[in-house]
Amino acid sequence: MKTATLLLALAAAWPVAAMAQADKAGTAIFAGGCFWCVEADFDKVPGVLETVSGYSGGKVDNPTYEQVSSKRTGHAEVVRIRFDPAKVSYEQLLAVFWKSIDPTTRDRQFCDSGSPYRTAIYAVDDQQLKAAQASLAALEKAKPFKEPIVTQIEKASRFYPAEDYHQDYYKKNPVRYKYYRTSCGRDARLEQLWGPPAKP
Repeated sequence: MKTATLLLALAAAWPVAAMAQADKAGTAIFAGGCFWCVEADFDKVPGVLETVSGYSGGKVDNPTYEQVSSKRTGHAEVVRIRFDPAKVSYEQLLAVFWKSIDPTTRDRQFCDSGSPYRTAIYAVDDQQLKAAQASLAALEKAKPFKEPIVTQIEKASRFYPAEDYHQDYYKKNPVRYKYYRTSCGRDARLEQLWGPPAKP
């Protein structure tokens, strides 16, 4: 009887504990070209709780992929990241972001061109804005390439989740995703800019 009572108590407390953990989660929003690739890169980072592909930075409510792709809504493909600040800091996420993009190309990432594929950091508050600006200043000082950095840093506007078929695309369609990423030259260009990826 005591065991059953304890189990019931634990079961009742679990949603509360989960909600409390969720409340402590931080949010980051990055535009790094194709959101399939950005999502795949950040899902590998310890402390990242969730990634959602979507659209931000535009002037149309509830845009569709077709509307964004038309380059007339002003939106960028972005990924909203929920993370556990006890395991990974926003500054660490910024470091991952920079090395997952080509910050030297305007309105383009690898084989994808147009304003939806621009690179940007969308800060959700003033603290993130200052951290992003500081990370840019540090990168400008230490960058391993000569080209100027054109990545935008601005306060976040409304985020719109992308269609379901875009979420976890790299998991749902691993063969197509791998072909796209390879043929697009993403990893080859990243290695050219930043050097070989660090071994786990």
